[in-house]
Amino acid sequence: MLEVTKLKAISPLDGRYRDSVEPLAEYLSESALIFYRLEVEIKYLEALSKAGIIRKLSKSEILELNKIFENKSDENAIKIKHYEDEVKHDVKSVELFLREVFKGKSVENIIEKLHYCLTSEDVNNIAYRLMIINALCNLILPAIKDFILQLSKFADQNKNMVMMARTHGQDAIPTTLGKEMSVFAVRLADVYKKIKEFKLTGKLNGAIGGWNSHVFAESKLDWMKFSKNFVESFRLKYNEFTSQINPYDDIVELLSLFHLFNSILLDFNQDMWRYISDGWLIQKVDKNQVGSSTMAQKVNPINFENSEGNIQVANGLIESLSRILPVSRLQRDLSNSTVIRNVSTIFAHEVLIVNGASSGLSKVSPDKEEIADYLNSNWSILAEPLQILLRKYDTQDAYNIVKEKTMGKKMNEKEWKKLIKSMKIKKSIINKALKISVNNYIGYCSNITHDAVKYINNILN
Repeated sequence: MLEVTKLKAISPLDGRYRDSVEPLAEYLSESALIFYRLEVEIKYLEALSKAGIIRKLSKSEILELNKIFENKSDENAIKIKHYEDEVKHDVKSVELFLREVFKGKSVENIIEKLHYCLTSEDVNNIAYRLMIINALCNLILPAIKDFILQLSKFADQNKNMVMMARTHGQDAIPTTLGKEMSVFAVRLADVYKKIKEFKLTGKLNGAIGGWNSHVFAESKLDWMKFSKNFVESFRLKYNEFTSQINPYDDIVELLSLFHLFNSILLDFNQDMWRYISDGWLIQKVDKNQVGSSTMAQKVNPINFENSEGNIQVANGLIESLSRILPVSRLQRDLSNSTVIRNVSTIFAHEVLIVNGASSGLSKVSPDKEEIADYLNSNWSILAEPLQILLRKYDTQDAYNIVKEKTMGKKMNEKEWKKLIKSMKIKKSIINKALKISVNNYIGYCSNITHDAVKYINNILN
């Protein structure tokens, strides 16, 4: 039979790309969100027990309660969705499910303390951030780390591979392939570090953020301290200052880091595409793969292009969320409630973005002969060291002398050396100029690559 879930899915993430993003379902699906809500509700009961608001729960009762969210039963998720269909409220359906589960058990006598003094946003704000944290820690950040290490290794392998650098798309001066790749790797590693160290926030303070019901019902408890401890138990930064919702500023800030990461990777993908187009990088040939339905010779850089396309989608969503999420009318409205669900979509695209770039990089290698031929085809790029050399020895108007002889001209090695020898300058300067070549005028490029690899390893390890 046909796989209906893939072939009839509306979203390409659930259809065409399902295999690639499937692991994210454990952390970012509707089912995952339900179990994070269950976790918050149950952990809240445990915290109430420790605070003396409800009776002391036994170890066996706590273990039994924790199994409800730890086992991630599809049957339980379906039951909760049935409740939601009835009451039209996602968090209330979790409470109703727990009431059903508690009946006939030793915890039945604390049923009325389920969701006690809470608002749904006390649960949801933590649940959504748990989704993000666990998806990042378990899948997305490890994939990013692996790619950066892959790129760093590629840079190190090619640190002495001299090639033409181009500014404004024009031949400039020599560089090395490794140095250019190391720049991307360092930029990505810096953003990775910021993402990894980023702290999301959490709140637990009631219907308008003032602990009104909490203080009214249980005035002897220090609810601010209780809430701080509870929020921080989930590896979140405590936020005391909220309306009904915990402002999404932290999530927007985190997404902005991914936007930057994606933009750097877009830069990388487009450069790799160009190097392949110019023949400087060769792609591995998969004999079973088809590059074109009509042009049989083609091997397309589809992985880099796929990564680029997913970047455009992800960054577009990030930009939309960044405009919408920080705004909530008065103390609460639901416009951002539906929008926040798209965080899962963004992170699914992140997986495709990194997978595409990584797969593309694994299939390329430098065409040393092609790179060298192009480099040697234009020795006029040595105009820079030539005018610097003349200025070093105080040749008057050195820059314009060189400019007049080289601007807009392309010279091979023979023509370049003939030009040098014809210049009316000291023979000692001519001899020095003749020692400069397109292969040795690379400054610290190799050293930069070495330092970059070391820097990256320090960040990632």
